[in-house]
Amino acid sequence: MLPLAQILHGRGAIVAGSDRSRDQGRTPEKFAWLEAQGFSLFPQDGSGITDPGQILIASAAVEDTVPEMVRAKELGCTRMTRAQLLSGLFNSAKTGIAIGGTSGKSTVTGMLGWIMQAVGRQPTIMNGAVMKNFVSEDSPFASAVVGKGDVFVSEVDESDGSIALYRPAVAVLLNVSLDHKSMEELRSLFASFLAASGVSVINADDPEALALLPHARSAITFGIDQELAQIGVVPGSIADSPVRQAALIVDRHDGETYPLTLALPGRHNLSNALAAISGAVAAGVPVGQAVEALASFAGLARRFDIIGNSPSGITVIDDFGHNPQKCAATLRTLKQHPGRVIAFFQPHGYGPLRQMGEELAETFARELDPDDISLMCDPVYFGGTVDRSQGSERIITLIENAGGTAQYLPAREECADRIVQIARPGDRIVVMGARDDTLTAFAQGILERLN
Repeated sequence: MLPLAQILHGRGAIVAGSDRSRDQGRTPEKFAWLEAQGFSLFPQDGSGITDPGQILIASAAVEDTVPEMVRAKELGCTRMTRAQLLSGLFNSAKTGIAIGGTSGKSTVTGMLGWIMQAVGRQPTIMNGAVMKNFVSEDSPFASAVVGKGDVFVSEVDESDGSIALYRPAVAVLLNVSLDHKSMEELRSLFASFLAASGVSVINADDPEALALLPHARSAITFGIDQELAQIGVVPGSIADSPVRQAALIVDRHDGETYPLTLALPGRHNLSNALAAISGAVAAGVPVGQAVEALASFAGLARRFDIIGNSPSGITVIDDFGHNPQKCAATLRTLKQHPGRVIAFFQPHGYGPLRQMGEELAETFARELDPDDISLMCDPVYFGGTVDRSQGSERIITLIENAGGTAQYLPAREECADRIVQIARPGDRIVVMGARDDTLTAFAQGILERLN
């Protein structure tokens, strides 16, 4: 909701709002910054809804019983979902670039936004994460950019089906894998997404994504391994380290090659870079200019974000991994280099844990070695009526049954105590989870204790 509010505010709208996180005293610095920017903030008690002319925008996480929703209904206020408003703004842009897929959307949105900024297109960018390249003293929570050009870059969400609302000039499809919906539903949603788009950019390395190619009106394919991909990597050219990588990018339309340097580790980020380059090409940017821009891409907050190193050589990393594919990408990146991994995972809700619990357990057991350890606390819960009958202890049992080393501790603070107790020189500690901004402070707290 924050980046959407920023875009509306930047376009001259009067924007007010409420958030239960504010009422609970969480991330006060973020809400103080919003007020300083001219946003009016209210307790979540209905007091902000006073005029039938107001328009109420609510995320899918807000229940109809929340006082604002009740009061808006009483007054007859127009009500829109977050996706309805965003898609309206997006579809009105001359060049809308939509990034879809189960994993990697925020990173590719940040990369593509930065490319467009670097080549002078002055894009509007809507992201689900803070983009480090756009952070400044005046904009510490830069998950949105209000541009003056005709380009609108946005990640689009399949989890609530709202991806069907968008009509992109360029649609980027990164991957199709189990998350909030069944595979059958996902295939249908992403097929329609491609069919509604002018040019589709498709990951040829992902079999599920590539299978949807016939639905595209026009397409550009990218891939690391798929030799028929139009934008790819010269075999044998990849060089990587724990914090960065380089590769030779080839444009198979004409055979030209371009040296890419990327200040992000991991094969998945090389794939993300190819997606961003290909999306930029579809929007009229030459390959060489796109590759050059990515050399200065600084990454996103909470996307393999290295918090720091202790004096004894223990590294603490903050990461958004929350579904099987995202967690696997992070863990594989860590296991490319020596050192034990201590993986802390806070599930982002009881519903998602039921939906993908078995796959999550399989991921942690498969990607980590017996010497590594997985730690889980109870799922994040900020209120509501969700069924909390199945929790993290079931996942821990499944990991152990699959041969992994894992431990369940109900409270997050207990997990921190355990991590500090067992950490030793050379370990990499990764904090993973979504929907909870305090996880960054949690990671920073672990590093401070190790220091």
